[in-house]
Amino acid sequence: MTEHLQSNVSQDLVWEICRSNNAFLVKRKSGGGSHFSRDPLNLMNKHSRKYAGFVNNKAVGIHAAEKGGVSLTTKKTKHLNRPAANKNEVSWSGQKSGPKIYRGIVNYTAKQGYRADLRQEAVARASAIRQSQKPKKEDPESKLRGSKAKKAEEKAT
Repeated sequence: MTEHLQSNVSQDLVWEICRSNNAFLVKRKSGGGSHFSRDPLNLMNKHSRKYAGFVNNKAVGIHAAEKGGVSLTTKKTKHLNRPAANKNEVSWSGQKSGPKIYRGIVNYTAKQGYRADLRQEAVARASAIRQSQKPKKEDPESKLRGSKAKKAEEKAT
């Protein structure tokens, strides 16, 4: 049996039904009543049809992996009706350089036929994750200048 089951419901209809109430929706009263999304397959965390991973058949998600790495999660179109089997995950370790990871994300999504409009957002999210995983440099100790420096030098001698 090589046939793939397609969803019986269109993506647009699913969005229209679920857009005002779903498990991933976060409504804020502050900030003009902004709506955000906690969907793991939503690259921008915006509550919109374009980025909603649970609605789109081909969705992409980026999240942090262990030891400074980045993980790419994609939704398989082959198993739309089987939630346990409809995700594929690819990870890059923290040992790889940033450009190699970004090139890998672009190549993987392009070769698998994922949406080209999400590639730039995926690379931007991976870059932000990599930046957040770097250890913070401590601020250098401020040097005394002017008259305070002269007074400190006189006390030392």
